[in-house]
Amino acid sequence: MIRRLNQSTLIGLAVAAAAAVIVLSQTLYVVDQTQQAIVLQIGAPKRIVNRTGAHPGLQIKIPFVENVVKFDRRSISLEPQASEITASSQEKLIVDSFLRYRIKDPLQYYRAFQTQDNAESSLDRLMASSLRQALGSATTDQIISSDRAEIMRRVRDDVDARAKSSRYGIEIVDLRIKRADLPPANELKVFNRMITQRQQEAAQYRAQGEQAAKTILATANKEASTTRGQGDAERARIMAQSFGKDPSFAAYYRTLRAYEASLANPESVLVLSPDSDFFRYFQQGPGR
Repeated sequence: MIRRLNQSTLIGLAVAAAAAVIVLSQTLYVVDQTQQAIVLQIGAPKRIVNRTGAHPGLQIKIPFVENVVKFDRRSISLEPQASEITASSQEKLIVDSFLRYRIKDPLQYYRAFQTQDNAESSLDRLMASSLRQALGSATTDQIISSDRAEIMRRVRDDVDARAKSSRYGIEIVDLRIKRADLPPANELKVFNRMITQRQQEAAQYRAQGEQAAKTILATANKEASTTRGQGDAERARIMAQSFGKDPSFAAYYRTLRAYEASLANPESVLVLSPDSDFFRYFQQGPGR
């Protein structure tokens, strides 16, 4: 009898312990520092836990009545499959992009999507729509090189504005194109066209530079001619004053200049009489 009682007691204690464990598991839950949670009561949201990161750790809920849905407080990455987009130049591009967002209002997020998979499907479609709209109004050159950053800024702002107007409860952190490649059939044609455009731009810049150089040279020559004319006039004035004061020195100076002009070239040949007046200063000096 005692043995049967002990067995019954042990079974009762085991059942009670199991029930206690089940109740505790349905009562206690843990929210990590990187998480935020929504407590649902029969499917209806009741409260938000650790939205600001100030109350992580062990939490309590009503067992069997309330359940918990957890979401990440950190940035969440979304990388949809590469898609084919037609630019305004009617050239097709294979665009591979990524999106990073943060759940700012978990209650709105839950009401809009319920699960992260549903959220990513909706955001994938939203991002594809914004990309097609923005890239469809840009040329291939702008998308591939020059204006990509500005285009992606507009796409990010558009996605963020549409998410807010739809009350998704998210904040767009970043949106970028990882890769924008031409289909193999179009690559060579587009690259050749880009090379031709760059060559035309280079030729235009060279022509503008040459025109500017000619303008600068003409202006410099004009100023140099004016300066030389002014210098020659001043030199003539000074020489005239000097020659008037000492005529014999003036004649001597002019003859020396004539010697310099005639004898500077070693191949010059002069046929003159030894007593020619041209060489008078060689014979008699400046006093002549």
